[in-house]
Amino acid sequence: VQLVESGGGLAQTGGSLRLSCAASGRTFSSDSLAWFRQAPGKEREFVAAIPWRGGSTNYAGSVKGRFTISRDNAKNTVYLQMNSLKPEDTALYYCATRQGYVAPIASLYDYWGQGTQVTVSS
Repeated sequence: VQLVESGGGLAQTGGSLRLSCAASGRTFSSDSLAWFRQAPGKEREFVAAIPWRGGSTNYAGSVKGRFTISRDNAKNTVYLQMNSLKPEDTALYYCATRQGYVAPIASLYDYWGQGTQVTVSS
């Protein structure tokens, strides 16, 4: 299984970025995919998750209403649209996948990408 993130970069406060996570290596129909982030000196935290086959999404309270997770099954790609960015959104963003339902716990995910850096300037 390979997960490759892209789309990170530098944004201003109030700006937007869209992250992508391209997945390959197996059939993901039973999986859920999540975005996590980790800022320097902080623990990795849950951002959002979505089942590959559709259904309820899950968001951290700190991003709800600003970030939207979506998927394109034909492309095996999951997106994270980030709007109204804040300096506290600055972090390395990772995508991860697991077989089963969405979960906000990093240790439940089996495969991880290398991460893409998001920096929000004030």
